[in-house]
Amino acid sequence: MSDNLKFVFTLVAADPDRHPVTVAMIDEITGLLAADKIASGPYIKWLRDDVAAEIEIGTMLSQDQMAKLRQTLADRQIDIFCQAAEGRRKQLLLADMDSTIVTGETLDDLADLAGIGDKIAAITKRAMNGELDFIEAIRERVAMLKDLPADLIQTMQNDLKLNEGARNLVNTMRNHGATCVLVSGGFTVFTEPVALQAGFHHHHGNTLGVDGDRFTGVVHDPILDRDTKLRLLREYAQDLDLSCEQAMAIGDGANDLAMLDAAGLGIGYHPKDLLQKALPNHIIHGDLSTALYAQGFSYNEFAIK
Repeated sequence: MSDNLKFVFTLVAADPDRHPVTVAMIDEITGLLAADKIASGPYIKWLRDDVAAEIEIGTMLSQDQMAKLRQTLADRQIDIFCQAAEGRRKQLLLADMDSTIVTGETLDDLADLAGIGDKIAAITKRAMNGELDFIEAIRERVAMLKDLPADLIQTMQNDLKLNEGARNLVNTMRNHGATCVLVSGGFTVFTEPVALQAGFHHHHGNTLGVDGDRFTGVVHDPILDRDTKLRLLREYAQDLDLSCEQAMAIGDGANDLAMLDAAGLGIGYHPKDLLQKALPNHIIHGDLSTALYAQGFSYNEFAIK
């Protein structure tokens, strides 16, 4: 790598059959970078033909620059990433669960089963957009479950679905030596089976109150919130003798922002507006495997399951 090209810009196609990554597309991007007086290298590294490629550039792109390039490529469903070239492959993964590793919001889905979904979903949406205090919001929502049948948990556990690419992301990073941790403001009755299904080493969540066959309407302290996620990132890094720069974190909502901001690579996964405005790197179009290309993994290194 050239001494003055110490950053990497990555493009990943979500729909390569219709909108592949091409040399012409990369030439378009390097032309836009040149107009901003940003140098780029002459060589393209292909991580997978038509799907993912990267180029060397001379500086870390600003939030505004990334947003403009993302908008340029939006109709072609191309996700983009920019980061320092050194240390791109992370040795620690912290991932949010709801709407990141699994397809839905587990508390909302539990409420749907109980017939009170609309009431709880409205509070969840505001909390994930940063409009409500997370701890107050989770207590308010769980209180609505009081005296409802706890066997809804088993039904929910049977219906949990991983987002596309979740196993691939976790198992590929595991195979390359990373420690993988699921951290959720949801509940351990769901983080445990999801962690097992996806391949995480460890999981953390909140404890949902149950007495006999009924919900108590209480979430037990301490409540795992955005500050806890940040603390867990730092603690795992310290225990593994890593820096936070050697970690990747991924999530979708306001509760994830502190963790994503502190990690060496923080990725918003189909992120809420607050995250889109706060971070440079996002998966807007693709699945969770896209986060592997962002770290420089080629397709033949994936541990596909």
